[in-house]
Amino acid sequence: MILKVSGFFDTLISPAQALQTGNWFKLICGASFQDLSDIRNLTLAYALAGADCIDVAAEPAVVAAAQDGLTAAKILLRQAQQRGYLGSQSPWLMVSVNDGIDPHFRKAVFDPQLCPIDCPRPCVKVCPAEAIAFTSTQQGVLIDRCYGCGRCLPICPIQHISEQQHLVTPQAILPLIQSEAVQAIEIHTQPGHREEFQKLWLEISPVLNQLKLVSISAPDGQDSLDYLRWISEFLTSLSPQPIILWQTDGRPMSGDIGIGTTHAAIALGQKVAQAKLPGYVQLAGGTNQYTVAKLRAMNLLSDVQNHENLISGVAYGSYARVMLAPILDQLTDTTKLEENPDVLWLAVDRAFALVSQLKPL
Repeated sequence: MILKVSGFFDTLISPAQALQTGNWFKLICGASFQDLSDIRNLTLAYALAGADCIDVAAEPAVVAAAQDGLTAAKILLRQAQQRGYLGSQSPWLMVSVNDGIDPHFRKAVFDPQLCPIDCPRPCVKVCPAEAIAFTSTQQGVLIDRCYGCGRCLPICPIQHISEQQHLVTPQAILPLIQSEAVQAIEIHTQPGHREEFQKLWLEISPVLNQLKLVSISAPDGQDSLDYLRWISEFLTSLSPQPIILWQTDGRPMSGDIGIGTTHAAIALGQKVAQAKLPGYVQLAGGTNQYTVAKLRAMNLLSDVQNHENLISGVAYGSYARVMLAPILDQLTDTTKLEENPDVLWLAVDRAFALVSQLKPL
């Protein structure tokens, strides 16, 4: 058990305050990950640990699963705080849209019938989501578990695996926003997509006043800063102006690989922060247990007095999910984490070890 806070919190920090003070923590379940049980339980564990935002696929069933996890977290919040965990004041739910092809919006696909009998199946070993299986009950890709990391694509001995892209349209997310099921959106875009971005923005503009936050995620590249500056100028010309979060996706979906991936995440975060775009900067892509320590060593985390040129928060995806996977796998008789208290608090403790790195204790 790691060292935790003492006493009971009378005042919880809101997600907006966490951005302002440089303590923002986002859990990325993913635009393609759709395992409803895992999403619910990951949401519950990380909400009790103190997460500020939960990012899930823009599917009604997925959003409902995350909402169910947040409802359970509210019921257990006092117990969590009495145990010394942070808890959260209503974490924001976020969904993503894309204005074109993007690795976050894909699935691995292949016909297992065509796999050689003697294949060593390296795809099974390399998949961090355990989304590929060859058993008596499952052959091939477990579609709900695949989140599109792409690690299986180059490793197949016969190059048999391909990717299936999908586009999340504004029409898919409008009902989720109008019903107040989600409070934030993330737009995945890339340089050269000015027309596509404007078209997408026009379609979501009728519901923008219902959102707490708009996140912009774009890959690094030669023209990336010019493109982000164009987006910033476009958004600041609007009224009312949304709160903008710039998600710097250093090395997408790679946080569980190792220490090297966090360098790319921080380098891109610095690059965008130094551009002084209006809004907040949050790292993603390759974030893991080393990220916050590195940020602190480099004096890159912002605070309430100064967030110019600095980082306001960190998003964790594959690393955060893989970290809890062995614990959630212990749930054999129920799909609800709170129905097994020993496993619940073990999961929250593991999640807190990551969340607390960003939080003042």
